[in-house]
Amino acid sequence: MLSGACALDAVSLHHMTQWYWLLLRLQRLCKGSRCAAAVKQETTPHLSRTTHLLYPPKTSSNSLHICCRLPYQGAMGSAPASAAGSKPEDRNSPNTGTCVSSEACRLSAAMTHQYPALTTEQKKELQDIAQRIVAPGKGILAADESTGSMAKRLNPIGVENTEENRRRYRQLLFTADQRIDSCIGGVIFFHETLYQKTDDGTPFAKLIKDRGIVVGIKVDKGVVPLAGTNGETTTQGLDGLSERCAQYKKDGADFAKWRSVLKISETTPSQLAIMENANVLARYASICQQNGIVPIVEPEILPDGDHDLKRCQYVTEKVLAAVYKALSDHHVYLEGTLLKPNMVTPGHSCPTKFSSEEIAMATVTALRRTVPPAVTGVTFLSGGQSEEEASVNLNSINTCPQTKPWALTFSYGRALQASALNAWKGELNNEKAATEEFIKRAQANGLAALGKYESSGNAGAAAKSLYVANHAY
Repeated sequence: MLSGACALDAVSLHHMTQWYWLLLRLQRLCKGSRCAAAVKQETTPHLSRTTHLLYPPKTSSNSLHICCRLPYQGAMGSAPASAAGSKPEDRNSPNTGTCVSSEACRLSAAMTHQYPALTTEQKKELQDIAQRIVAPGKGILAADESTGSMAKRLNPIGVENTEENRRRYRQLLFTADQRIDSCIGGVIFFHETLYQKTDDGTPFAKLIKDRGIVVGIKVDKGVVPLAGTNGETTTQGLDGLSERCAQYKKDGADFAKWRSVLKISETTPSQLAIMENANVLARYASICQQNGIVPIVEPEILPDGDHDLKRCQYVTEKVLAAVYKALSDHHVYLEGTLLKPNMVTPGHSCPTKFSSEEIAMATVTALRRTVPPAVTGVTFLSGGQSEEEASVNLNSINTCPQTKPWALTFSYGRALQASALNAWKGELNNEKAATEEFIKRAQANGLAALGKYESSGNAGAAAKSLYVANHAY
């Protein structure tokens, strides 16, 4: 073994090979130079300051020789103006270069990753959109159920799942009177819905935007099995996403949603599933922002199972920590994002019941440990809670005696629509009553987002559980 060589068991083959080819290239560039120095491994755990080789070339001194007078490389890999015209003999000056034998990290400077940065104008637009969606007392109506998911909503009330019936139902939500303008900041559309119109020919997207509500679009294409895991999934839809986002932006959408799904059991979620879904969410978020669209990041942990509150909090923290590490790695602008997490709740089959205050404390604690303050807002999913339960828990979260640097609001689908659907039943004469039910729930959640909701204690149908096992949409 060569003197000073690092242990190979801690370094991946990929990284070792990269360093090998880098050093070969530097040797060629420096051939014939007056000065060469040995770059030896330094005693540091940082990869950027260590030379890792799979098969180090043999030299008489058992060292690796490269030129020590490389031109200075700035943070983005560009040399300063003073070095541009310097002579070779001047390249060891403080302004143009330094011997890399004492600082192997110069190699990393030459490899600094360059990425397409957002302009100041792009950042401002993204942050403004995010802030409009989660303005005080406002949340999101998730009306992005797929065609298959709408069948699960319509069939139980005796309505055929046709495009026209789906349009009629969405229309009664979108045409609710001005009372919803103060509590709905954004609406998430499904692709089909984005291009539908009202009875008088007004596009749904225009109708919503004219009311000062932000238009969003679901861009993922559903979950698929993650090979090598125990029934876990990842989310598809990255192929062609940039082109789709560009088109959606032209068609009026200013934010998007992508849902990843994780489950809690004795063996899940696995580290593989956590990392895979975190990276997919980060790739999606980066692509959205490059196209002027605010990404809603949704790592949903399903309520399936009998786990208790403590277990859900632990898993939620691990998942969110991985998500924000991935977002950082992908250079996502956090001020131009929204998070859509599950509340920290016990599993649906857990025999122990927890109060809304306990749920709120566990949820806020998990967020405080993992979500950077730069994030504009947290828009909770309802996760199968009843309409009333979702409102009460959101209110408790906002009144929780902990510092909360983000807007904490709702992005509900079933918890805003269940009563409206049951009142409608596909009948024209029931549309007004259905709209009133929707407005009632929207106002309740608007108050909960301010910490001002007071439950009457007589929720009736709104207290009915909306839990669906292995929920997908």
